[in-house]
Formats: sequence, structure tokens, C-alpha cells
Amino acid sequence: MTGDPIELLILGLIVAAIGCVAGVLAGLLGVGGGIVLVPGFYYAFASLGYEGPELMQLCIATSLATIVVTSIRSVIAHHRKGGVDWVILRHWAPGIVIGALLGVLVASALRSELLQVIFGTLALLVGVWMLVGRKDWRIADQMPGLGLRSILSPIVGFLSVLMGIGGGSFGVPIMTLHNVPTHRAVGTAAGFGLLIAVPSVIAFLFVQIALKPPLTIGAVNLPGFLIVIAATLLTAPLGVKLAYKLDAQRLKRVFGVFLMLVALNMIRKTLGY
Repeated sequence: MTGDPIELLILGLIVAAIGCVAGVLAGLLGVGGGIVLVPGFYYAFASLGYEGPELMQLCIATSLATIVVTSIRSVIAHHRKGGVDWVILRHWAPGIVIGALLGVLVASALRSELLQVIFGTLALLVGVWMLVGRKDWRIADQMPGLGLRSILSPIVGFLSVLMGIGGGSFGVPIMTLHNVPTHRAVGTAAGFGLLIAVPSVIAFLFVQIALKPPLTIGAVNLPGFLIVIAATLLTAPLGVKLAYKLDAQRLKRVFGVFLMLVALNMIRKTLGY
């Protein structure tokens, strides 16, 4: 495609719709937007003719760029309410950043099809957790010490980059299973998202892809980034309001099923079934 104004308008409308959905779900269920944005970007860019061997890199990098902004807003909001554990954040920061940078190196070297399978498999696991996980599950009374943390923190950063998501999908379960209160885990995981997104986006700006939409720097599509940020700013408060009126736990299970179906469909399409 040539990148004329009509194409930009179509791309903008599709991405705006994706951003609105991501914003509502983020406010309603507390899930990171990336888990919705990556498949949304994938289908949007593919439908406009950009389904090349590096399509997933484009989707992952653009999703992570939005997480830089949303994580900053979230950390500030949670900090004002005392919901960020800065000790956990400081201890986990080095490993998460290292894992995130390794994730960029690996993601930039893989074909889109393999990244789709990786995303689908990990999203399937996240969906299962949302479906069956319980707030009262515990495996320890405190967060892991240096040894286990040195293993888990890079894994969180690495897997999150391969999926194009923030720190919530992996960080919140790890913290709640180690006896961190849910609201504090969510606030601290927003900090994880910032640690994941900032270094990885900087690195992705230097990753070149052959087939990309207009106004793309490296692997980050600027219109997609800006439109999603605007859309989520508008719709996230709506999701928060709905969260107080609806059964969020039941909706989280429904979304878990939906996410599993999206993940299975992505894997099915990649494998050619």
C-alpha cells in the first residue's frame, strides 16, 4: 500500500476502535492493554496489506510504546494511593530490564509466524489463569529472595516483550501468589510495565522491518501509538466506572475465555489449519 491519506484514515479508525476496547478492558478488569492491542494491531495491519515476515515485531513494538505512557499514568495514580511497593520494584528492576532487552534481541530475529505461536501459547496460559485463578491462592508468605528473583525477574521481562505486554499478566500472579495484596500487586506491576517498555521501545526504534505502514520509526508505528493513547485516555475511566457496577470477577473469567479463543485462533492460523 502507498500510504495515502485514505489509507491513514482507515488505519486510524481501526486502531482507534482497538484502543477504545483496550481502554475499557484496562479500566474494567485491570488487564494490560497489550494483551488486546497486539492481536488487534495484527489483524488491523494485516487487513491493510502489511502481513509480512516481520508483522508481529511491528505489533509488539507499537504496543510496548503505548505501555510507556499508560504505565507512567498508572504508577502515579497507584503511588498516590500507596499502592506501589518500591522495594519490590527496586529489587526486580535490574532483572526485568535485562530480560526485556534480551526479548528485543530474540523478537527481532524471529519470523512473525513463530512470534504468533509464542504469543498465542502465552496468551492461552494467561487466559487460563484469568479463568481459574483465585485471589486467595498462595505458594509463599513473602516475595522470592535473591536467588529465585534473579531467575524470575528476567523471565518476566523477556516473556512480556515477546508478547508486547506490560508487567501485569505475569507480575500480578507472581506477587499475589507470594502474599502481596492484590491492589498493591497491580500498582507495583504497573512499574514492571514501565521497566519493560522503556528499554525495549528504545531498542525497537533501531529494528528495521521491510514492510511497514506509513510513519513507522524502526518497528514502532507512530499513528497507531498516538491514536491508541488518545483512545485509552478517553475510555479507561468508563471501564473504571463499569467496574463498580458490574461483577468484575465474572467478567474477568469471561474475558479469560475470550482471550483463550483469540490465542487458539492465532495459533491455528499460523499452523495453517
